[in-house]
Amino acid sequence: MSDQFNPTADITPDDKLWGLLAYLLNPLFPILILVMEDKKNRPFMRYHAIQALGWTVVWIILSAVAIGLCLSPLALVGTIYFAVKAYQGEYVTIPWLTDFMKGQHWL
Repeated sequence: MSDQFNPTADITPDDKLWGLLAYLLNPLFPILILVMEDKKNRPFMRYHAIQALGWTVVWIILSAVAIGLCLSPLALVGTIYFAVKAYQGEYVTIPWLTDFMKGQHWL
């Protein structure tokens, strides 16, 4: 695994804010992060943008099969939790989603 996502790397307050917004204002802010040259080159922002998009895709798929309708409150709580952790400067690990995304070399 590359050292691109080193937790001790320089994480600025701007990185933390954009990480928070990536989860709360999904999918607009993750897409903005990935198309803005200065943002997508920041490992912390890129990590959270890609993971926030993955999180959204999972809940859209689950909602499409009606399972997500019952779990929507849980998804909201999870989203807020991930956003707060990103704002605290931490790399969030969503149990199976993060492993899948790392296995695909997206993270």
